[in-house]
Amino acid sequence: MSRLVLCTHRLRRVLLTTLTLISASALLGGCFAGGGTAAGDRAGNGDGRIRVAMMQPPRSGLSPLSDDAFKLSRWSTAETLVRLDRDGDAVPSLATGWRQQGRTWTFAVRRGVTFHDGTPLTSADVVRSLTTAATASPKPRILDGVELAVRAQGPHTVTVTTALADPLVPQRLSSPQLSILAAKAYRGRAVDPVGAGTGPFVLVRADGAASATLDRYDRYWGGRAKAAGIDVRYVPDGTARAAALRSGEADIVEAVPVSQARLLKQELITEVPMPRTNTLYLNTGRGVFRDPALRAAAREAVDARSLVSGVYEGRADLARGLLGPALPWAATLRTPVRHTAASDPKGATITIGTFTDRAELPEVAQLLQQQLRKAGFRVELDVREYAHIEADALAGKFDAFVLSRATVLDSGDPAAYLYSDFAGDGSFNISQLSDPTVDSALATASAAATGDARRRAVVAAEAAVLATDAAVPLLHERVIQGDAEHVVGAAHDPRERELVTVDTHVR
Repeated sequence: MSRLVLCTHRLRRVLLTTLTLISASALLGGCFAGGGTAAGDRAGNGDGRIRVAMMQPPRSGLSPLSDDAFKLSRWSTAETLVRLDRDGDAVPSLATGWRQQGRTWTFAVRRGVTFHDGTPLTSADVVRSLTTAATASPKPRILDGVELAVRAQGPHTVTVTTALADPLVPQRLSSPQLSILAAKAYRGRAVDPVGAGTGPFVLVRADGAASATLDRYDRYWGGRAKAAGIDVRYVPDGTARAAALRSGEADIVEAVPVSQARLLKQELITEVPMPRTNTLYLNTGRGVFRDPALRAAAREAVDARSLVSGVYEGRADLARGLLGPALPWAATLRTPVRHTAASDPKGATITIGTFTDRAELPEVAQLLQQQLRKAGFRVELDVREYAHIEADALAGKFDAFVLSRATVLDSGDPAAYLYSDFAGDGSFNISQLSDPTVDSALATASAAATGDARRRAVVAAEAAVLATDAAVPLLHERVIQGDAEHVVGAAHDPRERELVTVDTHVR
């Protein structure tokens, strides 16, 4: 791809942004109740409610068994037995404690909790919710490959038994897809969360792909919420979301695009490191990059700083490894990696694949093409929609592939990602890597007990992967959140599980 094409791409992006800005106010007209002056000058809408502009509408009717569960979590309406702390360790929520004995975990269910319909939380409710998830088709992805049985052992005690010993059971139960809901939520095959959670806000209305309304639940076990309620609108267009913050139509805005962030008052935006890494995967199973020395040549040719400063306008973090600043413990445990020496590419031809669904990736691929050509490779690009390219990527039909990949899955633990992407039998092994040293390190990390021992094993597995040059980490993405100046206590969560909490309010 020529520099002229790259510049044309950027010019087109700027022009589209300008045109969208002209019409964004019209698109948002009536989006939220009430009006306002510029965000940051407006002192709330006077009713104590928080207006939130979210990126994606529900895809499965807000079913907690789907990715819609993360909306329920971000609104603080549905809760799980445990939650994760900053390091990804499990801490109490609807369960006050737990213990392991072999394949069985015993959880103490919190007393004094009521659902939003007034019924008390008991072990029977936990069994119902978790069993529904465990027997769903398809299962929530946190339970892929996991067989578990849940039983009540009294009114406030449950046991969870897995087919194989699993040190991650508490972390798994933190997934929003395993939220505990009242009996009324389960009618037939559908799961309806309206009025059925335990959080500080009760979901009172869900209006399809348009909006959702939540009110404060005054009987919340964790204390009275500071906000009177939450009014949610789904605004898929990124420029329109930014305009909602700028005009005062919204108090909190999800996922402000990079191109819009620089147009807003900088004090209104917060950049949160995401557990997501943009990586150049190199095919170790066939073609040019079967040679470790040529993989090393590709790694040395990559200038990730130019990607961060150019494509991401400085709103990303340069990668020092596969695990980024959203997992701060990784940097403290990481040690230097010994790589194979590079050799001259001598005009070797390679094809880089990527997809259009994430707007920045085609531009990343174009810049990588230029850098690798400069190093002596002949480089072709294959850019398609993700749905049309994933099968070829997994089948090893590209020499290299640019991917934006979540590095912690629903359990909050990166060992699953590393195993999936780099184990010889990994289900997402785009690099086609089959290395005994890597496999041994990954097995050790997967089996390690949670806490410091597991974190050390994970970083050792990361080092084993990086030593092969099967993956060249480029950068770690950030999520950009917009909060009006009158918003207090909005959550800035790298895992995107929290947004409006019991402490969030408007002045």
